[in-house]
Amino acid sequence: MELSLAHPAIKAFVCGSVSGTCSTLLFQPLDLVKTRLQTLQSGVQPGSGRVGMMAVLLSVVRTERLLGLWKGVSPSFARTIPGVGLYFSTYYSLKQHFFQDSRPGAAGAVLLGGGARAVAGVVMLPVTVIKARFECGRYSYGSVTGALRSVCRTEGPAALFSGLVATLLRDVPFSGLYVMFYSQAKASLPKDISTSASAPLANFGCGLLAGVSASLVTQPADVVKTRVQVNSQLRTAEAIRCIYTEHRLQGFFRGAVPRALRRTMIAAMAWTVYEQMMARFGLEP
Repeated sequence: MELSLAHPAIKAFVCGSVSGTCSTLLFQPLDLVKTRLQTLQSGVQPGSGRVGMMAVLLSVVRTERLLGLWKGVSPSFARTIPGVGLYFSTYYSLKQHFFQDSRPGAAGAVLLGGGARAVAGVVMLPVTVIKARFECGRYSYGSVTGALRSVCRTEGPAALFSGLVATLLRDVPFSGLYVMFYSQAKASLPKDISTSASAPLANFGCGLLAGVSASLVTQPADVVKTRVQVNSQLRTAEAIRCIYTEHRLQGFFRGAVPRALRRTMIAAMAWTVYEQMMARFGLEP
């Protein structure tokens, strides 16, 4: 079946997958640096200085060469290509079902974004766990399938869903807030801009503002999620206690800069590409 004849939800899936592929390839280094920052051992000598984003970045390049910044890109693709596609197809389906004849308001946008992310997050969580293991640098997995077999053999299949609560606490609010901020920012654009050739650039700018706001609010949950997925024996409450004991409140904002950069740029690019591709199919995104 030609794509032009496919169901609109399938078209939304394809558009989301393409946008996710582009953004993941570009911004994978930021995700790796974020994961390394969040999983640094607390046994660093007191007074040795704060390890920042640039120090981790240079360390990866020095020890693993430049391509080391793209370590974990395979599980990232395995998660993002179907994950972003599933997110946008779910979002489109929910929007058509509940808001077919009207534009969702702020509360409706939160529910649409959060609902779509909940579905995609649960389905893609096993890949997210493997991705976190690859990027943290503590494991010597040779491949994605090898990592999957190792986790299932040594820790059991349940380990593939470690961090489920923290993931939902992070992703559902992020997506809900992002869609709300993004839709409200777009609605505030002057009509002559939103209908001009520069509309994609303006929408990208709205996406950047929305991404920064949503990232900062959900950063603590992201730190907890990463800690649980890297140390599957930890429960969410234990991870929160450990992070606070080791680093106090500032520990919940480790990796905030690379994560905000990555999530903001990925989300802004994904939504811009998605909306442009949907428009080419003659569909309302």
